[in-house]
This record gives sequence, structure tokens and C-alpha cells, in this order.
Amino acid sequence: MDYKIFENGNYGEVRFSEEMKNHTTFEIGGPCDVMIIPENKEQVLNTLKTIKEHDFSYMVIGNGSNLLVSDQGLRMVIIKLGEAFSQIKIEGEKVYAQAGAELAEVAKASIEEGLAGMEYVSGIPGNIGGAITMNAGAYGGEMKDIVGTVTCLGQDLEIRTYTNEDMHFSYRHSRVQEENLIVLEVELALEKGNQEEIDELYHSLTQRREEKQPLEYASAGSTFKRPEGYYAGKLIDDAGLRGYKHNNAMVSEKHCGFVINTGGAACDDVLYIIRHIQKEIYDKYRVKLQTEVKILGEEI
Repeated sequence: MDYKIFENGNYGEVRFSEEMKNHTTFEIGGPCDVMIIPENKEQVLNTLKTIKEHDFSYMVIGNGSNLLVSDQGLRMVIIKLGEAFSQIKIEGEKVYAQAGAELAEVAKASIEEGLAGMEYVSGIPGNIGGAITMNAGAYGGEMKDIVGTVTCLGQDLEIRTYTNEDMHFSYRHSRVQEENLIVLEVELALEKGNQEEIDELYHSLTQRREEKQPLEYASAGSTFKRPEGYYAGKLIDDAGLRGYKHNNAMVSEKHCGFVINTGGAACDDVLYIIRHIQKEIYDKYRVKLQTEVKILGEEI
């Protein structure tokens, strides 16, 4: 593939053979062929247009908080919507954020303005574009509860704004996945609240998260989706897999729903544990665990 075409044009920052381990919270992954880091909508549009003209494979990422990438890397274009595409603006009870804005930063800005609604999702790792894509949620709250509109770039290279209802939100799902859209900007519809109550709930959930989740280790958050009628972490614990280890990857002893990188783990190490867990849980309980983490790479 001749990716040199990206050297000339208005695309943003262009990096060749960029190590994906530097762009995933698992800290795992070999080099992608090229990474484009746009700063505005025009550059995102230009990048997608060139990708389509040359039939390049591509993927959009944020901070890589739900990705497990092969150590062989990715033979494609990676569009990274991160810090360079992360403006946050607040007007009354409306919060506008570009897709690359960290969820935690959007929550912090909202809470400081006395706006309620983001406390439940404030500790979810990742940026707001990814959170919209998978309708991220925690502690009974989901993104769909606070989204007003979402502006996306479609495969037809048209930019459209969708209402909450248009987004087809359901458990860990949205229209973004259905139509392979690129989230550009989100408008959140929050409400003025009691500052003391907002702060109290925020700090309470933050403390709960810190006590129960292995935040001191590299991971991709919850490894598995919640199976209907069960909790993945409890099934894994009941199966005796708490602390199960393969090389430098391990089932967290703090929260069995997390597979963690204890330092220098390879993609294959994590995959070995994932597959072992899936087999054990199916053999013991006849429950099929599906990964919430996206697994990417040619040899996987």
C-alpha cells in the first residue's frame, strides 16, 4: 500500500509505523502502517476521502481503552481522534465536546459548572466518541441517558447530526456501529443540580471504583460483556480463576472481570487467558462469554 500520499495534504499529524502499544490502555500492540491525528472536522473528512479513493483499510480510535492489538501490528490506516480533537464548550445546561475529549475531562468540566448527569460515567476510561459508539455505562447510568445530539461523518462523506432517538442506543451498542460512522462531536443535555449532592455522588463513585477496580495496572477495562442473567466477574471468580496468570497477563485479584497487563505482557498472553476463561465458564456453567474488548490483528 502506498501510504505516502498522506505526506502531502491537509490531514493533521501523520505518523508511519507507529507503535499501537503507545495508544492503547492495555499497553500492547505492534506498529500500524500509518496513523493520522486530525485536529478538525475538515481533516477527518479529507482523511476518510483519501482512504476511500485508495481503498485503504482503516479504523478510528480514541485513547484505545477497549482494544487488544496484535504484537504484529495493524496493516491499515489508524485515525486517532485524541487530544488534538478534544475541545469542550459549555453553554447553560448543554455541554459540547469533540470526539477526542476524555470522558473524565468532560465530566470534570460539567461537574464544576454544577451540572448533574455525568457522575455515573465519569470514571469510564476512554474518550467521549468511543463512549457514544458503545453506549458506555457504569453503576446504572449509560451515555444514552445524557446525550442530546451526536454529529457524525458517514461512509457517504456527509456530516449529519442525529438525535438521541436516531442513535439506536441499546446495551453497548449504537447506530455508529451499525453504519460505521465516525463520531465528530457530542452535545450532552444535562441539568443544573445541587453542587454538594453532585460532588458527593461523584466522589462516592470514584472511591468505589478505586477500591474495586485494578486501576494501578494496564488493562482495557471490563474484558467481557455481561451475560444475560449473570455477572462475568462472579462467574470467573466462582470458577476459581481469580489471579489466574499466563506469563505477564493475569486475571485481576481485585476484580475478576478484568484481565490485566502486569508488565510487558504480549497480546498472545492476554488471548490465552481470555480463551481459557471462555472455555472454563462454558464447561462449568454453559454460559458463553463474549469479549467487550475489541481484538485486532491479522494472526488473531
